[in-house]
Amino acid sequence: MVTAGIDMGSSTVKIAVLDGQKIIKLEVVDAASNPLETAERLLSNGADCPTVATGYGRDLLEIKHAFPTITEIKAHALGARFLFPDCSTVIDIGGQDLKIISLDKKGRVARFEMNDRCSAGTGKFLDVMARRLGYGLDVFGAAAMQGADGIVISAMCTVFAESEIIGLLNRGKNPKDIAYALHKSIAKRIESMFKRLDPVPGPVAVTGGGSRNNALIRILEQTLGMEICVHEHAQAAGALGCALYAKDIRN
Repeated sequence: MVTAGIDMGSSTVKIAVLDGQKIIKLEVVDAASNPLETAERLLSNGADCPTVATGYGRDLLEIKHAFPTITEIKAHALGARFLFPDCSTVIDIGGQDLKIISLDKKGRVARFEMNDRCSAGTGKFLDVMARRLGYGLDVFGAAAMQGADGIVISAMCTVFAESEIIGLLNRGKNPKDIAYALHKSIAKRIESMFKRLDPVPGPVAVTGGGSRNNALIRILEQTLGMEICVHEHAQAAGALGCALYAKDIRN
């Protein structure tokens, strides 16, 4: 049975089409100025099948196309288990929010934690900080891995952190060292949320756009003291979860 899932996020739109357990289409594109139009264009290219939506724009898809919707928590839990059958914890690092999801033995959501203020610890946070330091987001992680530990970024609010960075630059600090410190500040925030959640012991997987940042993954592994599972399709885990759920509700 062919099903589709679409994750209409704040930064990107992801679509997944499954034939049973086989991925037959997977696409991630920038949301640009009109995420709904982007989503509809992706859907028009071969996704004429039962479809479920998630993400920030899921309500628009529900209203206009009557698609069933599920929460991002549920979508990423399903998608992560599809990519990592043994994972017990999912860290979703998205464009506007950060979620840590603990799964039970059957892969169901047991409990979760979300960031509680502005865009702290998210892709948007890194994007703003990268531009302030003069880096493109695509090379920001590489710059961080060339930096040295030693600087501490105390502010996690984007506005205050940006002011802190300006002060560090004015004091002659190396931008690469600041880049490392910014990645570490996100890892420390995730560590704090992780400890509050106290998830079931077992493999930890990262989903969302943050999964593509190798520096963040490496620093997060060092901070948590454990190996992190990353998959080439992890950014589209939410869309995959929706496609899986579409199959379940059809059955």
